[in-house]
Amino acid sequence: MGATVNAFFFVVIATILCAVAVLGWLGLGQLALSGADALERDGLPRGQRAPSWNLLDSAGLRHSSPPAGSLQLVVFADHSLKSFPSVVTGLRVLRDAASAGLDIVVLTRGPSEGATDTLRQLGLADLPVVTGSPALYGDYNVRVMPFAIFVDSAGLVRASSLLNHDWQVAKLHQVAQIPVEADDLLVAV
Repeated sequence: MGATVNAFFFVVIATILCAVAVLGWLGLGQLALSGADALERDGLPRGQRAPSWNLLDSAGLRHSSPPAGSLQLVVFADHSLKSFPSVVTGLRVLRDAASAGLDIVVLTRGPSEGATDTLRQLGLADLPVVTGSPALYGDYNVRVMPFAIFVDSAGLVRASSLLNHDWQVAKLHQVAQIPVEADDLLVAV
């Protein structure tokens, strides 16, 4: 009987230690995926090839990336964009000042109806909204919104960042206008 009790306690203690180890491992994973350091790794680095896609917008018009023009801004957002009025202001300014070579597209993670209605309310109804998917967001390495990635006609990322303010939209556009150099391409390998 003493051996049975010892075996029982051994199994209980081993089970508890295994559970603690698994919870610790999951906790470390959670820490690695959260916080400012993790967000800095979101998106695609400058000079890396962006995913190609060809999707219909909410009006039934076809949009693709890489763009036919010189530069495309892919905005990863949905109806929650209304919580970022400064980003909306930055998008309006960029849209109004945009040259013919800049194509702005809003890419949602799922059904786009909510984003289309929200953009209409925010005065951005003219921006095309295409329905993406969690897999496409994963291809772009985007976990949080609103996020923006500028892509050139060669399909290379020119600039990439999380957005919270209008000045970030303007600064990202400035960076996107700088040609991709050989050093930038080395990072993407």
